[in-house]
Amino acid sequence: MGMTMTQKILAAHAGLESVTAGQLIEADLDLVLGNDITSPVAIHEIEKMKKEGVFHKDKIALVMDHFVPNKDIKSAEHCKCVREFAAKNEITNFFDVGEMGIEHALLPEKGLTVAGDVVIGADSHTCTYGALGAFSTGVGSTDMAAGMATGKAWFKVPSAIKFNITGKPAEHISGKDVILHIIGMIGVDGALYQSMEFTGDGIKYLSMDDRFTIANMAIEAGGKNGIFPVDEQTEEYMKAHSKRPYKKYEADPDAKYTAEYTIDLSKLRPVVAFPHLPSNTKTIDEAKGVKIDQVVIGSCTNGRISDIRIAAEILKGKKVKKGIRVIIIPATQEVYLEAMEKGYLRTFIEAGAVVSTPTCGPCLGGYMGILAEGERCISTTNRNFVGRMGHTESEVYLCSPAVAAASAITGEITDPASV
Repeated sequence: MGMTMTQKILAAHAGLESVTAGQLIEADLDLVLGNDITSPVAIHEIEKMKKEGVFHKDKIALVMDHFVPNKDIKSAEHCKCVREFAAKNEITNFFDVGEMGIEHALLPEKGLTVAGDVVIGADSHTCTYGALGAFSTGVGSTDMAAGMATGKAWFKVPSAIKFNITGKPAEHISGKDVILHIIGMIGVDGALYQSMEFTGDGIKYLSMDDRFTIANMAIEAGGKNGIFPVDEQTEEYMKAHSKRPYKKYEADPDAKYTAEYTIDLSKLRPVVAFPHLPSNTKTIDEAKGVKIDQVVIGSCTNGRISDIRIAAEILKGKKVKKGIRVIIIPATQEVYLEAMEKGYLRTFIEAGAVVSTPTCGPCLGGYMGILAEGERCISTTNRNFVGRMGHTESEVYLCSPAVAAASAITGEITDPASV
């Protein structure tokens, strides 16, 4: 029986010729990821195992990104725990203040993930690396602990849904619009524990940053992972960022899918997800005019240099509407530096926005933009659950960087084509 991309990668890492959906396997891991929130729990679990050392100091990545620089005593204690563990075990890929970035933007940038890898991370958006043709998925901190200790993890092999991407997108249509459209179409559990596999001739019009965004939000449709085929763009990206060898996998022609959908990029309009679910989507034509108090442009979903550039191009020479708070968060130090060199940071500051150090910050209600009761934020982040960015009576609207930047100018949800 034919296998999907994901099934082929898992079979190879389990040392099996083939696997089928629903099969339980133990697979070797290429990378185990943790952050300042999830790693301390995993570290304490390893201590309970009375296990000395880790399976491979080069194949663990610990990224301090959620509450860093430390926002309070509790976050400082969490980071201290991880720093001490990283030093004791000589973890090669430990990223702290001055070196860190938002983990799911940082790891591909550093070349730590490549096509054909199996990656687990104690963060739900670990599925981002499927943009490179890897199998990557979020796990709990106890699974992270077992992974760091043994280099292995148990998986139930997922079934798959195929998404055929066709057509060429219009101006201001990005990967964020594509994935919000899909989530709105199938729902937040529409791909529950399934692999979301993207294919089709329209993929060539999606940049790597678009693909990272789409794979990043596979979890918001319930997906076990999202994955893209490895094409010339993918290979160019990996060769530019990594010295590691990679392996391309392709789905068999007779691979089985539980469902197939076709997404015509040429027909998409900018999409906004209304509170309080990523699936509560409306087109910009239905969404425009909703008043806002805050704009956030950043996160592991949309804090890469193309996202920053798009926002800067819209805001250049314009002013943020009086009374609107606009927070720009470059996802990594490298993105921050490039944005500075290209003048984007000056554009933001002159427009009346603030620019933050790389951090997850407001995305999870951490800091750098917490909402009060009754306030509304339009954001390029990935979740808009009740209380996600602060008060339970606040609201978060999800969108692309183009829509967020346009809305900053008008103080209400706005079509970027109109500013």
